[in-house]
Amino acid sequence: MTRPTQAPRRSDFEIDTTDFKSETVAIIGYGSQGRAHAMNLKDSGCKVIVGVRAGGTGAQRAAQDGLTTAEPADAAKQADIVMILTPDMTHEEIFREQIAPNLEAGNALMFAHGFSVHFGRVQPAADIDVMLVAPKGPGDLVRREFERGRGVPCLFAVHQDATGKARERALAYTSCIGGANSGVIETSFAEETETDLFGEQAVLCGGATELVLAGYETLTEAGYQPEVAYFECLHELKLIVDLLYEGGLGKMHEFISETAIYGDLRSGPRVINDETRARMREVLKDIQDGTFARDWITENQAGKPQYAALLRKDLEHPIEKTGAQLRADMPWLQPGANAH
Repeated sequence: MTRPTQAPRRSDFEIDTTDFKSETVAIIGYGSQGRAHAMNLKDSGCKVIVGVRAGGTGAQRAAQDGLTTAEPADAAKQADIVMILTPDMTHEEIFREQIAPNLEAGNALMFAHGFSVHFGRVQPAADIDVMLVAPKGPGDLVRREFERGRGVPCLFAVHQDATGKARERALAYTSCIGGANSGVIETSFAEETETDLFGEQAVLCGGATELVLAGYETLTEAGYQPEVAYFECLHELKLIVDLLYEGGLGKMHEFISETAIYGDLRSGPRVINDETRARMREVLKDIQDGTFARDWITENQAGKPQYAALLRKDLEHPIEKTGAQLRADMPWLQPGANAH
């Protein structure tokens, strides 16, 4: 895997958006990221067209937001730069049937995640630029921070530079969605894809949820009340994560008790130990050698039966029933409440 020798921050880049704003950008898909990218680009003075199915929810919402819409194939035909922001498993078909036939030499193809290109599901022609711009946050945050005059940090990478201006285009795109306001790091498709998948599986989603469930089960099996176990192992997790997000380990240690700090330092390594790290390396190896990608593609081709069964098992865990009952008495967590 090739990596940049250094990860430059925003201050190391000179970003000129003049040429970029003369080009037309097609945003394919109008979900959370699609809407954020399209709206931010539009508000930055870019020419934007949204590629969505006519009559669908995305088309209706994009029109309500004042954006020009077209079928994905037509949007690609009109555009100089095409950003695909639909789910990973849709990329291959969308690219093959609607995007590729409508790209011309000198156009650019972009992604917010390198999965499809890195694992060979999408193989663009040699005469177009291929880049990624990956905001490190969900779409609603990308939009919200932009509206506040700020931005969400972004990774960017160039996979293929056919025109000699792929990097310039990627940086301009990053700037126009607000990323340059908070930080830009150059990476590669391989590094972005593999670290993103690993983070999701080993820490952010898989690791964190399994740790929560194991803690809840340990306490309830020992006879403690499910409600108390829920608060200690799930509800209060947000308080700690917020401190880590805002100031790393230093801020967390500053705002928790000395008893909590001592327990952290003494017992944390007993739970997350050399065996855990060995399992993490196994997860990373599965990602790096393509095992995870092959399994996920096969699972989709089979109609996702294992996915559905595992998800159902997760959602039927006793912690979900306990949590739903407790959250019902927390009005600030109800739909429509301002939880931020």
